Amino acid sequence: MYVITGASGNTGKQVAIHLLEAGKPVTVIGRDAGRLQELVDKGAVAAIGSLEDEAFLRRTFDGATAVYALIPPHFATDDFPGYQRRTADALVAALETGGVTHVVTLSSMGAHLTETGGVVKGLGHMEKAFESRTGLHVLHLRAGFFFQNFLGNIGLVKQAGILGGFPIDGNKPMAMVHTDDIAEVATRRLLALDFTGQSHEFVAGPRDLTFDEVAATLGKAIGRDDLPWVTFSYEQAREGMLQMGMKPTLADAYVEFCQRVNDGSLAEGFVRTPENSTPTTLEQFAQREFAPAYQAG
Repeated sequence: MYVITGASGNTGKQVAIHLLEAGKPVTVIGRDAGRLQELVDKGAVAAIGSLEDEAFLRRTFDGATAVYALIPPHFATDDFPGYQRRTADALVAALETGGVTHVVTLSSMGAHLTETGGVVKGLGHMEKAFESRTGLHVLHLRAGFFFQNFLGNIGLVKQAGILGGFPIDGNKPMAMVHTDDIAEVATRRLLALDFTGQSHEFVAGPRDLTFDEVAATLGKAIGRDDLPWVTFSYEQAREGMLQMGMKPTLADAYVEFCQRVNDGSLAEGFVRTPENSTPTTLEQFAQREFAPAYQAG
């Protein structure tokens, strides 16, 4: 049996679907039964509960061979770093029992920045927490910046005619990836169970992109060839996030993450190779997802 955490999200849902299509028994974890119904209709078993609840996780993981583990976003919490730590600790503790032998986690580039990583700091905590669990084989997928993050900019594009929001320099190259490609890598490794000990693998998209390039590509897809990337200051970005209702600890974490992008430390240790480059391009995302969402919004 496979257990998928965050099963209503971008990667978890696709991993669950791929495993079900491969004929595997799958249990999917989520907080909202309605958001898991599509997977239940396809043959999954739903487990409704919180990833901060160690006892619930122990029961759900019991009898599983492998788990896809992640820390879902939680925009309502007043203590985002604490939420990440609690979830990571509950996941790791629950996986010590129940017979699970293999775990694939959704981590991130920058997970080595356990002190100053912003929104990825908790993923570094999770990786560290797994290191002492010698009975588990754990593969951390250190993914690049999600293409899907730009869907949140559609309102800004329509209202202000700019792409922006993240205080990241427009000429800063960065690994960016489609979440379907992350799910494909995760599924392949979960089916093969071909990893031992503690390891990580980068999942980096087809090539590094700058935010200026992203604005040009997305603008072309929606008929706005002059769409610019506008780099907000850290203060402006934080204030904008707070005005949108984001909690201060999460806004601070996003700003710190962007600082690490700008100073280059987020990508330390990453070297692009054919093995960690994935196929879906920004142009494909722009045509298939961004443009339809823009037109529908």
